[in-house]
Amino acid sequence: MVTRDLVLAALFAAIIIVLGLLPSIMLGFIPVPITAQSLGVMLAGVVLGAKRGMIAVLLVLLIAAIGMPVLSGGRGGLAVFAAPTTGYLIGWVAAAFVTGFLCERLVNREQAGLVQGVSFFIAALIGGVVVLYAFGITYLALVTGMGLSKAFLGSLAFIPGDVLKAVVAALAGRAVMAGYPLLPQRA
Repeated sequence: MVTRDLVLAALFAAIIIVLGLLPSIMLGFIPVPITAQSLGVMLAGVVLGAKRGMIAVLLVLLIAAIGMPVLSGGRGGLAVFAAPTTGYLIGWVAAAFVTGFLCERLVNREQAGLVQGVSFFIAALIGGVVVLYAFGITYLALVTGMGLSKAFLGSLAFIPGDVLKAVVAALAGRAVMAGYPLLPQRA
């Protein structure tokens, strides 16, 4: 890993943290808020690729673990890793990795813009929604005792917003690929 990779990972960690400044929305029927930080996770995977995107997310989680209030709602400290939302935080790591991995396999510079955009969207949807939900729903069901079906049904309320986030991530990925051809290949 070179210095440029570390700088890019730190930049996207900062983007994820800034997205945490946007107020979260509690739905009331599930103890997980709607946040904008999952968009940052998708962006990290789409733009940076699997390895650097995952490092960006790990950096955010490390900063949160040492007590800095970098998660939505100004949360930080080890207590955030003992909450019903912990599965989603762990899922961020896998989501960034899978999103980046899929982008590395599905997208290349020779494709038409529409194909690139659709490929970015598919990668963000699979990594940033399916993988993230797999971790989050499973942990939520186990910790709260609500069962997988209730946790799954409660999480359905997040899908429209997360699909919109995947569209934004895909557009950003396409814009970066078209506008910054000197950005090193995702690795």
